[in-house]
Amino acid sequence: MLRRTNDGRCPDLTGLLNFPCDSVNFEDWMATQVSPVRTTAMRKPKAPETNRAQILAAAIAEFASRGFKGASMDAIAARTSTTRALINYYFLGKEQLYVAVLERVYAEIREAERHLELDHLPPVDAIHRIVEFTYDYYVEHEDFVRLVVAENQARGRHMKRSPALRTINRPIVEMLGDVIARGQADGVFRSDVDPLDVHMAIAALGIFNVTNQYTFGTIFQREMGAKGNVPERCRMVADMVLSWLRPVPVC
Repeated sequence: MLRRTNDGRCPDLTGLLNFPCDSVNFEDWMATQVSPVRTTAMRKPKAPETNRAQILAAAIAEFASRGFKGASMDAIAARTSTTRALINYYFLGKEQLYVAVLERVYAEIREAERHLELDHLPPVDAIHRIVEFTYDYYVEHEDFVRLVVAENQARGRHMKRSPALRTINRPIVEMLGDVIARGQADGVFRSDVDPLDVHMAIAALGIFNVTNQYTFGTIFQREMGAKGNVPERCRMVADMVLSWLRPVPVC
């Protein structure tokens, strides 16, 4: 049992703790130690949507530049003049933030595609429009391309944690399906077409211009990416896709 001396302290705890044994004084002392911490921890951040948006924007740049392993939560906090604690408050941790980044960048390209307004265009022109948009989007959003490449290097490990990504990316396939169906009805597209194959071809041919701009450009001494002849290469990709879509002549 602890003993209390005349000066109100417990000699058994001397050197370990430094608070009075008197119960009233002890409670007062604890209040001064705990209250500021609890007040800070319990206070809800102001402007949560703005904070989330700023954190995501900083995280996109950091993850695109350094990849998942190389990215620093402290660097993301510094970009937003906030703290790791606030980032964790919104996203719980680094991997959850990274998944949120993937969801955001894919949602952005799908949202931009939604405004293409293809219904009034003939099917061939609609395919041209989709190819042009995709090619230009990759050139203008290199962070998106870098994140796609990084996640492929990780074998989709983080993306698999987000069922939402499958839903987010469904509209582009449905959009292509509608255009292809109109082309088939008009007799300008072949009947054995999978819209997902067309999406894959457009994405692959478009993204190469960005992902390989330094290696291909160095080897063959040709400008790639935004510095290259974007309109001409875009037309070439559209012509390649449309050439495959045309009905096969019957011998």
